[in-house]
Amino acid sequence: MEKDHLLYSRIRSLRSRKKIIKKDVEKQIRKKYKRKNELWKIKRDIPWIPLEETYQRGFVRFFAITEDVKQMKDAEFFEGILKKINTFMYSEVRHFLKKKKKLGRRIYVEKDQKLKSLSSYEWNNPKIQLTQRERQYFLKRKEYCPFRKMYYDYYDFIELWRFILRIKPNMITHYKPVNSELEK
Repeated sequence: MEKDHLLYSRIRSLRSRKKIIKKDVEKQIRKKYKRKNELWKIKRDIPWIPLEETYQRGFVRFFAITEDVKQMKDAEFFEGILKKINTFMYSEVRHFLKKKKKLGRRIYVEKDQKLKSLSSYEWNNPKIQLTQRERQYFLKRKEYCPFRKMYYDYYDFIELWRFILRIKPNMITHYKPVNSELEK
């Protein structure tokens, strides 16, 4: 009689079998996700190797301080602000154009490039270290996010005339070797 009880307890119901299968699949997914993250970290930590001969790969456009601001005594102050909000744009050709349709024809229009707007997280982030004097040159604005259906605060630099766009060749000096074992 006792042996029969043990026999029945070992037989799993359909519901418990499905649950076990589902848990097993979830474990495999978690394991693959963890492995993917490990491989990504290993791939990211591969050191850059300097090239013997540098080569040019297109052009880079960025903001720089105008000549009048460079001659002022606050040049270093505005250079520090620019390091925190500068943006870089890369292009194969020097003109930085994009295609646009106008009246059924495709025309080329210059790409817009703006200074970076600081989010409220970046505004309070101690890594950026905005001083009280630097904060005076920013204006707060609210922007609606249609995905989250909320308004977010952004901070824009007020005196845009202090910076001008510059273009220079994008020179490649280092490369990261490809590990075929990791790619597999």
